[in-house]
Amino acid sequence: IPLGGGIESSRVESRELEIEFRVRDRKQGETGINFATSPTGVTFHRLQNQLTESELNGASTKKHHQQQVSFSQAKSNHMESASSRGQNPKRKREASSLPPSHPPPDFFDNGNDDHYVGGITGTSNNSSNDVDLSLLEAVEKSQSAVEALDLRTLKKLVLSFERRYKENIEARLKYPDQPDRFSDSEVELHLELEKLRVLAGGPELYPDLVNLNTIPSILGLLTHDNTDIAVDVVQLLQDLTDEDVLEDNDEPARVLVDALVENNVLELLVQNLQRLSETDADEMAAIYTTLATIENMIEVKPAVAELVCERTKLLRWLLGKIKVREFDSNKQYASEILAILLQNSTANQKKLGQMNGVDMVLQAVAMYKSKDPKSSDEEEMVENLFDCLCCLLMPLENKERFVNAEGVELMIIIMKQKKSAYSSAIRALDFAMTKYPPACERFVDVLGLKTAFSAFMGKASSSSLIFWPWLYCLICLTSLRYDLSKLIRNVVLISAQISRSPVNLLRFFVSPGGILRGTRRERLLSKFVENECEKIDRLMELYIRYSDRVKSETKRMEQLEVDDIEMDDEEIYNRKLGFGLYTLQLIAIILGHLWCSEHQGMRARIELLLKQHKLSKKDVKDVLQEYHDNIGDLDGPEEKERAQSRIQKFISAL
Repeated sequence: IPLGGGIESSRVESRELEIEFRVRDRKQGETGINFATSPTGVTFHRLQNQLTESELNGASTKKHHQQQVSFSQAKSNHMESASSRGQNPKRKREASSLPPSHPPPDFFDNGNDDHYVGGITGTSNNSSNDVDLSLLEAVEKSQSAVEALDLRTLKKLVLSFERRYKENIEARLKYPDQPDRFSDSEVELHLELEKLRVLAGGPELYPDLVNLNTIPSILGLLTHDNTDIAVDVVQLLQDLTDEDVLEDNDEPARVLVDALVENNVLELLVQNLQRLSETDADEMAAIYTTLATIENMIEVKPAVAELVCERTKLLRWLLGKIKVREFDSNKQYASEILAILLQNSTANQKKLGQMNGVDMVLQAVAMYKSKDPKSSDEEEMVENLFDCLCCLLMPLENKERFVNAEGVELMIIIMKQKKSAYSSAIRALDFAMTKYPPACERFVDVLGLKTAFSAFMGKASSSSLIFWPWLYCLICLTSLRYDLSKLIRNVVLISAQISRSPVNLLRFFVSPGGILRGTRRERLLSKFVENECEKIDRLMELYIRYSDRVKSETKRMEQLEVDDIEMDDEEIYNRKLGFGLYTLQLIAIILGHLWCSEHQGMRARIELLLKQHKLSKKDVKDVLQEYHDNIGDLDGPEEKERAQSRIQKFISAL
């Protein structure tokens, strides 16, 4: 079997094998053996009558003519559809059009004279009619030798590929308007590209592949007039950069990806992506493979995420793809790639925002405001879209675009509909409100408080969507669609964002604002006072729950230290954050805001609930003090000082 060719072989090899069988049978005066193609490969047929030499030659000529006619018909089927691309026929990819393969090794049974005849077993009437097994074995051995994948094999593959590449270029230049004159060279070029895929089994040879200067020739085929050849190249690149292939081969992988980037693979892939049609099954698969190749290169070299957005129009293509209403695997993958490009790149976030990306992502999300995804893949796509939205909301200018595009209103609508995107909408609101007062003000103005506090009290969930903690012990965790602790944390985050923004609740409480500000303040305070302070009861319930969880983890870590398992202060603090300390700190901040409002009814309720659980204001102050001492300076020393000053005010008031 030729290296990298699978069960396929060239017409020349099959023709030579056929001649050997015919010559042998003519010498023996026995029945001839003929090749015949079928959808499942090559089968042998024993002829029932002895053929003369002229009949053999005539049958051979007829068979060869049929193969040529079949191949011409396969090309002509695509002539009209390819005329717009310069009369480039597509390859017919049915098994029946493939060249003949070699006979299966176990085709004949050495133990008797039974022979395979057209799918059944026939017994010969004469032992002299048996096939010469030694000749067949010799032919098989000569054809099925497998070469080791080493530098020598690599050079042979590269040389053969370059030869076919050159022949195809020459044929196209010589006969540009006669596809039948260069189609054979493209079939041969396709076979060579298939053979190169075997290099994925030897990633340690990638530096040698780069040194042989083969990368420019391979990438040059991405602009080939015949899209089938470009599709072959995309599949080859995906195989060479596959995550499983590159595992434990970091250095060869970096060498290959660097060479690909230097030879403009990103521009060529995206350019080819834009000409592929999803109405063709092969080209639709090539779109998916192209996205997979880009993801593979980002895994090896994260800087590719910004390079591909800087040099190409991939972001615009992805935005156009996620806007399509019909769901398919390519739309799902496009949403995933978009999330990958945005998650760690501020430059990409800002660039997409300038391309009206916030509004387009909101349009894609809006398709699921009143319906649930129909499959797990579609559900994953919706989560990817919300991941994209949250990443987009990190730059300040995109928060403004979000508010102007009525993103706050859309998230509230999604929450009211109580569909599967419910918790994702809460998470998006959290990102939008973080350090952006206009989003908080808009949230209050469009009656978002009612929806948010309904979720906070556990009234927004339905039996098929969200289960609040008091139902947690009744239902197996594996049956839940969402992470309950994460959902609760996001609800608390909304309240905390409204409360801790110095130009929102804090300003409502301490600033002599106008009527509009006073109205907002009263509306928010009334939510905590209404129904006999049930919101404060709920807040203290969550405080006790997370406080107990953090205390339990703290005792466990102290026991680990007794057992000589050393952990520094930073590691201990991070572990406590993971067990609910962060949520506990946010609740304490809200309690601090409520206490500073000087509302006697709320103060009395907080003190009463603390005493009922054998706690005091000192416990709340300790939580706030720990938060104060661990505020970082990621946003600059001035912001750190303002945040610490605000927390210190709550501590002093308590």
